[in-house]
Amino acid sequence: MLYVTALQEGFLYGLLAIGVFISLRVLNIPDLTTEGSFGFGNAVAAATAAAGYTGFSLLLSLVAGIIAGLVTGFLQTKLKVHPVLAGIITMSGLYSINLMVRGGPNLAIGDGALFKLAYAFLGENAGRDDKRIAGAVLAAALCIAVILIMILFFKTHLGMCIRATGDNPDMVRASSINVDRTKIIGLCISNGLIALSGALIAHYVGYSDASSSSGTLIYGLAAVIIGEALFSLLPRRKRGVTIGLISAVCGSVLYKIIVTFVVDAELFGANSANLMKLLCALIVAITLILPAVKDAAISLKNRWEAKRI
Repeated sequence: MLYVTALQEGFLYGLLAIGVFISLRVLNIPDLTTEGSFGFGNAVAAATAAAGYTGFSLLLSLVAGIIAGLVTGFLQTKLKVHPVLAGIITMSGLYSINLMVRGGPNLAIGDGALFKLAYAFLGENAGRDDKRIAGAVLAAALCIAVILIMILFFKTHLGMCIRATGDNPDMVRASSINVDRTKIIGLCISNGLIALSGALIAHYVGYSDASSSSGTLIYGLAAVIIGEALFSLLPRRKRGVTIGLISAVCGSVLYKIIVTFVVDAELFGANSANLMKLLCALIVAITLILPAVKDAAISLKNRWEAKRI
């Protein structure tokens, strides 16, 4: 059942991967607000759920992430701060804000956790395995719902403008479209989803901690890269936002499964659980190499066939 848990976590962090994909691939902006907005959503959800407002905590965390994206977007577009520096400024400021929201370094949710309430519907006789399966199904349903909403959104006029802004901002500006507005909206959506992922993780573990957002940026990047590498190996690959959103979630799930396998099989011995950062770097490096290896193999095959002719 370890892999069912990995599947559940992969879907929950899948929203983080979607948010990173939107800023990195759709808007073509290296946004470093990720860890701050993830922690902001995590802290807001925990504080709200602990007060007894479980459902409202998800909505409030989404709004919190949107505000974080709005600040970063304002710094980038209106104050002309470099995108990387704008993200760092917002992330640094949110660290202190998150501590104030929690009222300390950590905060327990208690009985208001979303997944604990979901497990209650299974009855008192439900076993641990039943709860894990139910949690994985709920996480998958939430993630799929967000993917469908995002696919529909990027087919609207506003969604197409955001996509065009990432592809060619000069052309969009020449078409009398407000580029600054589309960038800000895109960053708000991106960080809103990242904060929502943080909220779901808080409900999943039952508490919010100051270290909960540590490494989330690297995780999001790894998920996006793994998903893209995976889909690039498929025949007749298609590039687009729809495939990108799906690949980001698939990359998140695959990454969690790989990590679980390494820890479970103890491939690095007793230190397997302590080498996750190194494993993440290795996974990203391998997935970056795979497309190049595939292209080299195709090129070698074409040259070999040409020589035979």
